[in-house]
Amino acid sequence: MNTQLDPSLQKDVQNILQISSLPSMLNIICKTTGMRFAAVARVTDKKWVTCLSKDEINFGLKPGDELDLQTTLCNEIRQHSNPVIIDNVPESQQYCDHHTPAKYGFKSYISFPIFRKDGSFFGTLCAIDPDPAQLENEHTHDLFKLYTELISFHLESLEELKNIKINLSEEKKTAKLRETFIAILGHDLRNPLMNTRLSADILLHKDIDESLKKYVYSIKSSSLRMQELIDNLLDFTKAELGQGISLDLKNDNALLENVLEQVILEIETTDSSHQIISQIDLNHPVICDSNRIGQLLSNLLSNAVKHGHDSKPIYVNAKTLDANFILEVINSSEPIPEKTLKNIFKPFTTIQAKNVKDGLGLGLFIASEIARAHGGYLEATSIQDRTSFKFNMSLKN
Repeated sequence: MNTQLDPSLQKDVQNILQISSLPSMLNIICKTTGMRFAAVARVTDKKWVTCLSKDEINFGLKPGDELDLQTTLCNEIRQHSNPVIIDNVPESQQYCDHHTPAKYGFKSYISFPIFRKDGSFFGTLCAIDPDPAQLENEHTHDLFKLYTELISFHLESLEELKNIKINLSEEKKTAKLRETFIAILGHDLRNPLMNTRLSADILLHKDIDESLKKYVYSIKSSSLRMQELIDNLLDFTKAELGQGISLDLKNDNALLENVLEQVILEIETTDSSHQIISQIDLNHPVICDSNRIGQLLSNLLSNAVKHGHDSKPIYVNAKTLDANFILEVINSSEPIPEKTLKNIFKPFTTIQAKNVKDGLGLGLFIASEIARAHGGYLEATSIQDRTSFKFNMSLKN
């Protein structure tokens, strides 16, 4: 291989050399036509480079070897994109006085253009011989046309394979980063945050100055908010990896009721601008993951607190009715635009509102995924001064 070649040309030559069937193609061309030299050449506006050849006349071209572009007929083919076929140079009106046959000493010549899939010119499939040959026939024409199309197909396949390998390598790197990300979320961030929250709870149970309590409440509120963000990010990342929402299903209404009440209490202790009025009425067994249902409620309440009108109550209703478990959060707010409402459960969808900081837009998505994992669904309705998010799950599932 000519190491002085431009890297892109070296790559093209290597791609041709990777076509395992190409030596057989050149051999068939020589046997079928009687030509004793056949080659694939990479042809640009500046270079003529041998990619592969079958040489029975000691023409002397190996992969990477060059010819002066201006001395070749391939340069003309590059310009007009048509095949050139010469049975006998001395008898050809067009090529009897042409400089190329005179320079290289051939009397018969055939060359077909090779195009990439995108239509760009790659080079030629050509054959020469010092003696005349019968090339002007349908069989030879079809053979060269077929082989140039096969070469084009192989070149495209090699490029696609290379891209697949690159993408696979990138996917592996991404997967490793995701694993690291999950580990950071699940341990390195969650554990210190849990300690901060527990420390705030301990301080709130001690006899501390009232002026300090608001700061402790702020610490607890921020910890809860960060915990929610971490849980949502962790679940979203797992969902993107195809792992979905994991569930630990139990038939324990007492546990479910306790989890729901605990979530409501935590929101109440960290938000003084809303009153939460709750009604929990579970008269039938509810088989579910209580902690996940608690996470669903926490996400819905966080959304209600963020977007609900201050001083207006938030209603939480949890009940079993007509063989269904229903959990609904209602708050007073401006109506959500119809366009936003249609995409409300898609990841990274946020509700635009004055004086409200945008979150990640994952809370409602995770809530809907929890609902779906339970075989239920989450629906949203919004009219003037009333927005409702309702989770519905059949008790027969």
